[in-house]
Amino acid sequence: MKRVCVFDVNETLLDLAALDPLFERVFGDASVRRLWFNQMLQSAFVATMTDAYTTFGEAAGAALRMTEERLGVEVSEDDRQEILGGLRDLPPHPEVPDSLDRLREAGFRLATLTNSTQEVAGAQIENAGLSDRFEQILSADTAKRLKPAPAPYRMAARALEIPERGMRLVAAHAWDVAGALRAGCAAAFVARQPFDPLVERPDVVGADLAEVADGIIAAEE
Repeated sequence: MKRVCVFDVNETLLDLAALDPLFERVFGDASVRRLWFNQMLQSAFVATMTDAYTTFGEAAGAALRMTEERLGVEVSEDDRQEILGGLRDLPPHPEVPDSLDRLREAGFRLATLTNSTQEVAGAQIENAGLSDRFEQILSADTAKRLKPAPAPYRMAARALEIPERGMRLVAAHAWDVAGALRAGCAAAFVARQPFDPLVERPDVVGADLAEVADGIIAAEE
């Protein structure tokens, strides 16, 4: 039986580069968007590792203020809200819709699992025009633990009524792949950035979601 494909959302399906013009205007440098997102991940990971749960949205806001302080830039409240609100309106990477359609046509069940809250996750997928591709939109917030802790992956498997081994997490982050594998799931890596050599490499790796879809279809035949 084919594994259920469960997709990370931010950077895997949706393109955060759409925020670059906003960061260029506010900070004078589009590359600050990466600095901010990496700080957001660090803040979320610290909360997860210390059992001090925080939502991904709270981590995003804290990371933005830390980025402002680090760069010595005073950001207006309106600009701050525009940046944080922009996470809801990200476009999909160009190859994503067709790749999802090919997987569905090949008989795969599809769902998403994101660290964003349920409300934000639903808005992201709806605004990206992808809602009809997924049977469930799942949030780590339900487990009150953020990925890559094991709890969100296991929660997703329960929601989909499958064992962990029946789920394949598809992500553009090595830490997400690592979390899924440690939780007993399969995984696939979308290489939008280099893979961490300290992390176990999954059986499916591709340069974009189109290549990953090809690999998943071949692996599950």
